[in-house]
Amino acid sequence: MTRHHAPPPAPTLSRQPGWLNACKCGVSLLILMAAPMRAQPPQIPEDAMAKQRNAAAAMQESLEKQRAAIQKQMGTADTASFFLLPRAASLGTVTGSIAEAVAMPLAEECDPLPAPEVESLVGETAERDGLSADLLRSVMKQESGFRPCAVSSKGAMGLMQLMPATAEQFGIQDPFDPAGNLDAGARFLKQLLTKYGGDLPKALGAYNAGPSKVDAAGDVPAIPETMDYVRQILAAVPFH
Repeated sequence: MTRHHAPPPAPTLSRQPGWLNACKCGVSLLILMAAPMRAQPPQIPEDAMAKQRNAAAAMQESLEKQRAAIQKQMGTADTASFFLLPRAASLGTVTGSIAEAVAMPLAEECDPLPAPEVESLVGETAERDGLSADLLRSVMKQESGFRPCAVSSKGAMGLMQLMPATAEQFGIQDPFDPAGNLDAGARFLKQLLTKYGGDLPKALGAYNAGPSKVDAAGDVPAIPETMDYVRQILAAVPFH
């Protein structure tokens, strides 16, 4: 008698080797572990943040010390002297306020303008404004020693030592430009000569000490610096 054996059942997808199921479980576990790690932003250690805060505070303190040093230098300088900034060519055009130009750090002394350049500037300005070339040259020498970078402890700037208000009055954007500075100084001096009826000593006294001091004294004010200033300029101007 022939025996018929039933064929073995066909394998299904659910019956997979054990090693494959173990691999799948391992991969799923890794994915679950990695997901929260990606979602969390990197944390900066507390000691690193503290170092950053300390560095920022130290930088701010350094800047404050630099500002205080500059203010001290400008406030304690000899009122009869001036300190010097770089030549106008290295400064470029002053784009901010004139007060900002005065607050620049101190620099090495610049050279006086060459004599031919001085004579050219003086000649052109004197002819244009109807003033004596000898007078302009003498005032320039007394004011700045022909140095276009000169700045006084009181804030006067350039060849003719224009105060900020005077520079703004005559529309000077760059007080360290030799031509512009001389032009404004000459116009201011001419304005003073007109005010005092051509009295040169009074005009010079007002240029140095201010018109209010001359008006109060009715003459060259009895300030030693101003009296010496007027005397030296008049001595260099023939037939004044």
